[in-house]
Amino acid sequence: MTALTEAAAGPARPGGPAHRDPNVLRWLGAYTASTLGDSVYHLALSWTAVRGGTPAEAGLVMAVSAVPRALLMLGGGVIADRFGPRRVVVLSDTVRCLVVLGVAALLLLASPALWVLAVVALVFGTVDALFLPAVGALPPRIAPRDQLARLQGMRGLAYRAGLVLGAPLGGLAVALGGPAAAFGAAGLLFAFSLPLLLRLRITPLPGGEPSHDGTALRDLADGLRYLRRHRVLGPLMIVIALSDLGFVGPLNVGLALLADERGWGAAGIGWVLAGFGVGAGAASLLLTVRGRIPRAGTVMAWTITLGAGSIGALAYVPQLPVAVAVSVSVGLLAGLSGALCGALTQTECDPGYLGRVTAVSSFFSLGVAPLSYPLTGAAVGLWGLGPVFVASAAVCALGGLYALSVRPLRRAELPRGDAA
Repeated sequence: MTALTEAAAGPARPGGPAHRDPNVLRWLGAYTASTLGDSVYHLALSWTAVRGGTPAEAGLVMAVSAVPRALLMLGGGVIADRFGPRRVVVLSDTVRCLVVLGVAALLLLASPALWVLAVVALVFGTVDALFLPAVGALPPRIAPRDQLARLQGMRGLAYRAGLVLGAPLGGLAVALGGPAAAFGAAGLLFAFSLPLLLRLRITPLPGGEPSHDGTALRDLADGLRYLRRHRVLGPLMIVIALSDLGFVGPLNVGLALLADERGWGAAGIGWVLAGFGVGAGAASLLLTVRGRIPRAGTVMAWTITLGAGSIGALAYVPQLPVAVAVSVSVGLLAGLSGALCGALTQTECDPGYLGRVTAVSSFFSLGVAPLSYPLTGAAVGLWGLGPVFVASAAVCALGGLYALSVRPLRRAELPRGDAA
């Protein structure tokens, strides 16, 4: 039995809250290290690209990774289900570790051309297309079904920690040892995740692992059919797509334009984003502590709808402190609805299909939704901030109202378990 065998080390122990399970804590430590490594890597890459070329060239380097991530995401879900999510996550972090350590070594010897950085970004985008579906399919293999919502909250906290701590850590590494030190720190963080992942106890799927005798394309078609026929998951993917399309434009592009128009400056953007992070972190903490939100489908739908109202209101707030307070409410409502979307996906889906289902939701969130960035900027130039924020909020609210209109999704519940 090799170290990468998916059922190595026996099944995960059922019973008891997930945050007290050493197996889950190993997973959480690995995910946190990987998220931190990703944040440090992106800062190191952007800094090196800016120092080595024009702003337009640096922007192109940073955008390269989005192409393979969007094109290969659905295939990544097939691979996660075929070969097992832990194996794919381990190989993904191994590749990222080796690549960034290689870049660190190269920077110690010479200044790499921008095309080298573009190749690195291309590799990372390809690895992301494999990593994201696999990391979404892993929780049912390490914890009982009634603890998956709590794992979703823990994952949200780890993700927020990676965003908050990763940039300062990368900046400190650049200040102390230049870009080579930052790439080296990212590589060490990816390396730290590997022994934790290899020690995970994996629960065999009920009835054994599904057979994959056909082609990868047939597996993908089978997963899409499963999703289309599922009374909860099919509508849930539409909700995720609408809420992300309405959410990411204002928060990623519109916010910078809003801060510029109001005269808040870069510090103002930081405060508003910090408010959003606090709200989203509080939502993740709530799900981590409680482990279950009653009437999850209804709560998810209403938090999407109310969160959309907060997004629309943000464009009409003249003072920065009020904008920060509104951004806290956006983060809290969007964070809770996002966590519940993830928890319902985890608990409703047959684990044998979860890689493909996660790939579909990630495709909308990370592949389709970012296409709204240039559209948001162009629309603001034509009609102004207020109408664009309101239109985006309406798209987001449409997702919540659709969820309320679909009875199986509205009545969806998280499984009961020990909430201690």
